[in-house]
Amino acid sequence: MFESLTEKLTGALRNLRGVGQLSEANMADALKEVRAALLAADVHFKVAREFIERVQQQCNGQEVLRSVTPGQQVVKIINDELVKLLGEGTTELAQKRPLKILLVGLHGSGKTTSTAKLGKLLKKKGARPFLIACDVYRPAAIDQLEILAKQEELGFYGDRESKDVVAIGAKGLELAHQQSADVILFDTAGRLQIDQELIEEVKRLSAKVQPDEILLVADGALGQEAVNVAKAFHDALGLTGLILTKLDGDARGGAALSIKSVTGVPIKFIGTGEKTADFEIFYPERLASRILGMGDVVSLVERAQENIDEKEAERMAEKMRKADFNLEDFLAQMQQVKKMGSMQSIMGMMPGMSGVELPGDADKQMKRTEAIIQSMTLQERRKPGILNGNRRIRIAKGAGVKVLEVNQLIKQFEQMQKLMKMMKGGNQKKLMRQMEQMKGRGGMPF
Repeated sequence: MFESLTEKLTGALRNLRGVGQLSEANMADALKEVRAALLAADVHFKVAREFIERVQQQCNGQEVLRSVTPGQQVVKIINDELVKLLGEGTTELAQKRPLKILLVGLHGSGKTTSTAKLGKLLKKKGARPFLIACDVYRPAAIDQLEILAKQEELGFYGDRESKDVVAIGAKGLELAHQQSADVILFDTAGRLQIDQELIEEVKRLSAKVQPDEILLVADGALGQEAVNVAKAFHDALGLTGLILTKLDGDARGGAALSIKSVTGVPIKFIGTGEKTADFEIFYPERLASRILGMGDVVSLVERAQENIDEKEAERMAEKMRKADFNLEDFLAQMQQVKKMGSMQSIMGMMPGMSGVELPGDADKQMKRTEAIIQSMTLQERRKPGILNGNRRIRIAKGAGVKVLEVNQLIKQFEQMQKLMKMMKGGNQKKLMRQMEQMKGRGGMPF
């Protein structure tokens, strides 16, 4: 997400980072580029103008002008102002238990999947979530929520016979209490656009179940339209927070940068992909760091701690250190990485990699690699040297790929094994030459 904005902002600030002294001329040029980058990202023009004015005011201060590294000071000022723009301070949910959360939004914004994603996230933190399907209009909405609830082992209630949303909400709430749920999430219906009928229905449901949080699920890819939607819902219902979805496909990010400033409602969660794991608590300072191309190491470490088994990671590290690493180990390691989310989202958290965009089929290629290894016998995985022509043809058929892809995987894996042996032997010059050769050939297949 924010690839275009990251690229333009880092480009605008690149020259400033190295200057020995700030002048009105070089600062004005850089801030002009920053403003253009914000407007290109679909940030509201008033928000962009006020942002630049605040940055300029601080940059004119004597402390910055006399700083040893004035360019770095400007970057820090812009980072701090981005945090304010995104909504500094707490973005946590209310601590009340049981906590009742009403999710609202337009049709297609991702309410149903966000309901399940939020339930999964809260379950990870020790809660006992219960999902209630209050969307009685969209075909298969109840089925979708029920399937996701079963998949993530969350409580669920839905009524396919009734169209009385208020009665469904009340009955679901009663069952949630009976099952000792401490977080109750209501998935409501959406419309193609905001209308009085939609607002009145949600108001009636809200009056009946008395939610502690009303979260708007907004499509981040809509840009300024998402801001307008948030303002309309907030005026009608009094929102307590926002969930921005589809940020994995939004190259501009204007909604995230404008929505808090325009509506006054904090962003609490963001959806960064289709998987239930692609859902994060929103931390303004971390996203500001990503936007400026500085990565988000804290979130990356947290995600790794949540999804990767520590003992297994230590075992893998030891095998790699000893250069005793086979395709069985490679498969296990790849499956651990997959739990952390899409490769693009992981790249975005790495310092200096926020603006780097992987090929669109990176995750598909990872699945193909996984299928190839899974089509091998245990003996073949542990001893890739026995993979002759006939075995490779059989593996390709089993994985549904071409023999060429099997050959490429094996060749690249052999190169990786050579690197490990060089690392073990301490031959640094040879190791660097080999890494350059691998880089030229495209590296590992994931």
